[in-house]
Amino acid sequence: MLARGPPPRLFLSRRMNFLAHLFLAGPPSAPDYLGQLTGQFIADSVPGRQLESYPAAVRAGIRAHRAIDTFTDQHPVVRRSTARLRAAGAGKYAGVVADVFMDHFLARYFSEFSAESLPAFTRRVYAELASQEAVFPAPVQRFFPHMVVHDWLLHYAELEGIARALLGLSRRASPGSGMDAAPDELRRHYAAYEADFREFFPELQAYVAAQPW
Repeated sequence: MLARGPPPRLFLSRRMNFLAHLFLAGPPSAPDYLGQLTGQFIADSVPGRQLESYPAAVRAGIRAHRAIDTFTDQHPVVRRSTARLRAAGAGKYAGVVADVFMDHFLARYFSEFSAESLPAFTRRVYAELASQEAVFPAPVQRFFPHMVVHDWLLHYAELEGIARALLGLSRRASPGSGMDAAPDELRRHYAAYEADFREFFPELQAYVAAQPW
């Protein structure tokens, strides 16, 4: 799968933490795992009125993605992160930046949460998602090849990868979004954002594990 030219425009209105959502889709041994994985991945590009057009397992993944977003948005630790980011100039994009930071820490410490290595996880997930491309909404079909070729999930473990991701997002956001400066904020207060991640992510895992998905 090859991708030419600049990556397509990404949606910025919702979450950007692809790694967390894909990781939380469940164990690969689950009978509905592929549908859950697909639903978690495409959820932000599926309008509510189109939900019923997808298979049941994909619908469950979409609903799980949205429930995770709601839990995340309302969590006091995440609100602490976003307040810090707003004070640093991220404004209305503070939630988007916080998501990217969370994915960075999950990628960096992936071995603490999974017996599968991050490179093995990303290769497997890309292959499984590629088998479902026919059901992807058009925006996802456009950006998915770029995601695979440039291995976004793996490179989130590196500060340079986070900087590239946020710079790309800043070019697609409103002028003065502050996202291009967010990597400097992460470097300055790395320990504080890592502490937020370590407090929040196990609680998110527990929340997901308690749901009937």
